Amino acid sequence: MRMSLNVSQKLGVAVLATLSVLTGCGDRSVSPTDGDRLDVVSTSTIITDWVDRVGGEAIEHQGILDPGADPHVYEPVPQDSIALENADVIFYNGYNLEPGLIKLIEGVGTGAEKVPVGEVVKPLDFEYRGQTEPDPHVWGDVENVVVMVEEIRAVLVERDPDNADTYTENATALAEELQRLDLWIERQIATIPENQRKLITTHDAFQYYASAYGLDVVGTLIGISTEEQPSAQTVQQLVENVKETGVPAIFAETTINPQLISTVAEEAGVALAEPELYSDSIGAVGSEGDSYIKMMVSNTCSIANALGGECTPFETE
Repeated sequence: MRMSLNVSQKLGVAVLATLSVLTGCGDRSVSPTDGDRLDVVSTSTIITDWVDRVGGEAIEHQGILDPGADPHVYEPVPQDSIALENADVIFYNGYNLEPGLIKLIEGVGTGAEKVPVGEVVKPLDFEYRGQTEPDPHVWGDVENVVVMVEEIRAVLVERDPDNADTYTENATALAEELQRLDLWIERQIATIPENQRKLITTHDAFQYYASAYGLDVVGTLIGISTEEQPSAQTVQQLVENVKETGVPAIFAETTINPQLISTVAEEAGVALAEPELYSDSIGAVGSEGDSYIKMMVSNTCSIANALGGECTPFETE
């Protein structure tokens, strides 16, 4: 079991991480004009959720991706360029999660603050075509999210100091809820029999989650990016892997067509867990995963229940 930090300790770590990123960057304070709100744009739905929670009504906020959209393969449209050009602050994940949008963001010529919030976290790595790359799915470990939320707060405060109290209060409330979520996930996964704490998913998006909460990712249909297309040989190899590991269930994901992973489950003679896992996007409004916290709760219950454990309700307060 990993040692969990309390909220004050985590916020302290987050502040230090943020200061290390900001050191040497100069004064970023550019308050919006009187009567105007800070114009903020975010990329993935997960980051959009955090920015909504921290910024609240004090900012004018637009998220580019819709719930269920896959940031790995998203192709920007002209309206995205307009939103980015007009922004005061742009929050994106980084580590090449959203390559199409990152290329567009890098080309934005205005004075917008471009903030790769995922890159304040020291990444886990993966091997791809003989090279080591950072895994972009940093939000799988809730402790990382506390650090990213602090970065969002710090940027908003520097750009809009008049609303500093609002941003700080909102970020603190979110951090406290994240602390409870972190401990809750650890307890749910601990109910799974040790020999069944093995995760097989459609794509390799759960390394941080598995590392943080005591699971092993023993197989995936495709790698980090959903742009990859598995061969028939890859599918058959995963079928054999599922049989060898003896897992009772494997997992589909909401942003990826489940047809191939369903075939793997059928041929291996195991269950395809329900509900599907939220990987790169939160769910549609009204779904079980329509916020970051709710998607993590849904994922954890799906994993715990399917692998022989139990899931108790998560209390938000």
